[in-house]
Amino acid sequence: MKDIITITEAAAFQIKDMMNEYGSAEVYLRVGVKGGGCSGLSYGMGFEEEKGEKDIELEQHGIRILIDDESKPILQDVKIDFKQSMMGGGFTIDNPNAIANCGCGSSFRTATEAGKPEEC
Repeated sequence: MKDIITITEAAAFQIKDMMNEYGSAEVYLRVGVKGGGCSGLSYGMGFEEEKGEKDIELEQHGIRILIDDESKPILQDVKIDFKQSMMGGGFTIDNPNAIANCGCGSSFRTATEAGKPEEC
């Protein structure tokens, strides 16, 4: 069975570094979607100590990943990468389900999920 999301090696390296800064390599990486942003939906990533009852658990590159049940269809086939440039680095999220993105690149909407747009 194919994973819901894919984390590249570059992103995994950065996430593991952030886990060490957080103080524990034993935490989960939570990846989710919430309402908001210019286009209606925005991504969220953070660390959590415990798995919730309705969470889906994946593992890639030694990172335990949690995705809540509501975010699953929106995150299907998403690729998370980390890009480094002269201006610094940051995570990039390639979502083939997104039909519209805002100019700042941090919010989106899909054909089936419009979310709750906010003013930028």
